[in-house]
Amino acid sequence: MQSRFTPEEYARIDAAIGAVERSTAADLDLVVTRVSDRYSLYPPLSAALSAIAVAGVLAILRPALSARIVVLIELITLIALTMLLDWMPIRMMLVSKRIKQTHARQLARREFAAHDGGNPHQRRILLFVSLGEHYVEIIADRATHALAPETVWSKIVADFLATVKSGRIVDGVIAAIEACGAVLATYHPVADDDEGARR
Repeated sequence: MQSRFTPEEYARIDAAIGAVERSTAADLDLVVTRVSDRYSLYPPLSAALSAIAVAGVLAILRPALSARIVVLIELITLIALTMLLDWMPIRMMLVSKRIKQTHARQLARREFAAHDGGNPHQRRILLFVSLGEHYVEIIADRATHALAPETVWSKIVADFLATVKSGRIVDGVIAAIEACGAVLATYHPVADDDEGARR
């Protein structure tokens, strides 16, 4: 799982966003996050349940074992599994797809609200990508979202996911930026006064 981009990749992404900003009067924001939540409770909870299960199995298979030995084995199991399950790739496997998507969706909404610049009527799009959850969402202001057919947004997301699955995350991000920029340029083109202000 890629946690951050190289300086060259950041430069490519910045250049793509800059090109969009010059072609539209609307704003395009990009948020790429490694994970949408730390899911910190899952490793200790899973380890505790596993340790209890191990103790139960031992009690059935080896009833002669002393309680002290069983507790010691339970404690060792708890510590070892907590450390193992705390590794992020394994931790993510403990979380259901539904919960991961819910957390990613909530973070996307918070990011969209945080980028409104104090003007909730600003024409803008947020391209939100959460790598750990394999989640991408495009959130547009109500007016912009209504202007473009739903199939346009769905295709941008589908194309992005297909590119990411091939291992080309940055290419997917840039293609999605350009596709969102095309939508913005179509429905919110740069006016003459806007173009003068951007120079």
